Amino acid sequence: MKNSGETKKFVSSNSADNKSLDEINGSIEVPEGAGFWRTLMTFTGPGVLIAVGYMDPGNWITSIAGGAQFKYTLLSVVLISSLIAMLLQSMSAKLGIVTGKDLAQLTRERTSKVGGFILWIIAELAIMATDIAEIIGSGIAIKLLFNIPLIVGILITAADVLILLLLMKLGFRKIEAIVATLVAVILLVFLYEVFLAKPSVSGIMGGYVPASSIVTNKSMLYLSLGIVGATVMPHDLYLGSSISQTRKVDRESKKDIAKAIKFSTIDSNIQLFLAFIVNSLLLILGAALFYGTNSDLGRFVDLFNALSNKQVVGAIASPILSMLFAVALLSSGQSSTITGTLSGQIIMEGFIRLKMPLWAQRLLTRLLSVTPVLIFAIYYHDNEAKIENLLTFSQVFLSVALPFAIIPLVIFTSDKKLMGEFINKKWVKYSAWFATIVLIILNIYLIVQTITGM
Repeated sequence: MKNSGETKKFVSSNSADNKSLDEINGSIEVPEGAGFWRTLMTFTGPGVLIAVGYMDPGNWITSIAGGAQFKYTLLSVVLISSLIAMLLQSMSAKLGIVTGKDLAQLTRERTSKVGGFILWIIAELAIMATDIAEIIGSGIAIKLLFNIPLIVGILITAADVLILLLLMKLGFRKIEAIVATLVAVILLVFLYEVFLAKPSVSGIMGGYVPASSIVTNKSMLYLSLGIVGATVMPHDLYLGSSISQTRKVDRESKKDIAKAIKFSTIDSNIQLFLAFIVNSLLLILGAALFYGTNSDLGRFVDLFNALSNKQVVGAIASPILSMLFAVALLSSGQSSTITGTLSGQIIMEGFIRLKMPLWAQRLLTRLLSVTPVLIFAIYYHDNEAKIENLLTFSQVFLSVALPFAIIPLVIFTSDKKLMGEFINKKWVKYSAWFATIVLIILNIYLIVQTITGM
């Protein structure tokens, strides 16, 4: 089948040695003439890696605190945030499939050397900010499960990069499978805990309908902004544009490109729907167990202890619930660190075109994130409360970096010369710009509130 002039021209400029995640790019064969379900199974996987970024440890405290303070009201915020995420991630996957390049590569190509370097620094800070939350979550989970010093737990999380290197040798499907297993653990744990909590079904349904009090109540508005700001992660946009290229697609065929976009979008939406379920369960758990108890739920340890305290959660209190919470926290942290490390490689290669041995690249990315957490752990003598304060600062970095990922994404996918017939439809384009403007405003507000301490 003939290809469009725009697509052919662009693909020809993408040299074989400039592929995103070169070792896995186009490594998975897509069966010819297969039916819908078999084709979907082939494309299922990247969406799982994307979804873990939307339910990482950085989201947990905010979601559970939202339920504990305002019952089910903020479920509507979780729903809106998830819909925005689905829109942006589908655009990210489409960008990678159509152009054969990831968001970092395209952004670098269209900026000056100095501008590209500045954007790289911002993206690296975003990776570090994301990893900090994941490392803290994993480190604390290891301490809670095995009663070992937090510093040792943090060092163990640094070693998980070696596991990723091993998985890469076994194939990208193995990475997708292990992350999917970890996500399933998180989902099942919270389904079980919410089932025991016996939440109000009518209250949950009503919570998905936006309430005016979200805007009029200052405390509710601030927490809502925290949920939105912590949901859409900049590193996921870079990651999505890259791992969407792991499936082997004939770029000379518009039909094959369209099929890849279709099934990648379905995969992404299914997995992000699961992330939406997990985030909803977190908020529902907070509402069912902690609403009206005036419990201090500001830290992971507080949540761990509360689940085994009958004075807080009533008759269902059990050490088993606490241990399951820690297992889910560890699963969340480990699955997120895998995707964070991949994102670090994408950003480093895309922005500064730094080629180095794979093991060194992985190790460097992990050390950049582990170091500040380790310094805090040593300085504050293993005090979890002080170390978890890093989570607040990490969200500020993410807020700053977010526009620098979203704006190029919307511009590129709305560019007729770059995308050809796969350019954003008008409703997608305007919806994306509206969501982008809203997210920027909300994140600026969050930054101001965090700095001023209001």
